[in-house]
Amino acid sequence: MESILLEKIGLFSNKISKDDLKPGDHIYSWRNAYIYSHHGIYIGDGKVIHFTRGGGLEIGTGTFLDTLIVSSITNHGGDNPCPNNNCGKQSNTHGVISSCLDCFLSGGDLLRFEYSVSPALFMAKLRGGTCTTAASDPPEEVISRAEFLLLRNAFGEYHVFENNCEDFAMYCKTGLVVGRSYVLGRSGQANSVSAVACVARAVSPWASNAIRLCSDIGMRSDAVKVPVESLVARFSQADTSSKES
Repeated sequence: MESILLEKIGLFSNKISKDDLKPGDHIYSWRNAYIYSHHGIYIGDGKVIHFTRGGGLEIGTGTFLDTLIVSSITNHGGDNPCPNNNCGKQSNTHGVISSCLDCFLSGGDLLRFEYSVSPALFMAKLRGGTCTTAASDPPEEVISRAEFLLLRNAFGEYHVFENNCEDFAMYCKTGLVVGRSYVLGRSGQANSVSAVACVARAVSPWASNAIRLCSDIGMRSDAVKVPVESLVARFSQADTSSKES
């Protein structure tokens, strides 16, 4: 009964086996009783590039954000940092990192994020963070963006709602950001929070889903394609400005 319900709300409808994985896939795995999912780009050879807060830098804030942040940290601790001995003990688990698929999944199921879904299918998914109406670029472009961001460890500061792992994976897949200011934070999970807020204000479920659809990067008229080099330059500029101030 529980599995049927989870299928209905779209939590497991994208589940795949490791044999079905293709380089360039946007994959994710649910964490903490399906509160949050961690996203990344599969680049082949059992490796995933993903964006994480890491290091427990915000642990201890005393809010539910601690649970979400911890769930994004890849499994590289202890005497056996990687079950396959492939990752090694990484000194840096903050920002854009590469890890093996097993460490990325951390014991969770493997799911593939869907692109180019119809608005009707998007709204039928009661939970965000599983699909988008936006089209994916070819796999080689997706992997090139992910590897460029990994090499420079450049995707800004991690924020659960404003700049998270799903934003990273969606950018790698589409090259899209919102507006001239290169706004990220348009992930399905972040938009779902807005939808929940609407329900709390007694807005109908249909209306809250419509809000989530309008916020989807594939539906926005102000979504623009930005080369990865330009995005990294913008992040570097913002980082320099924050240090100077």
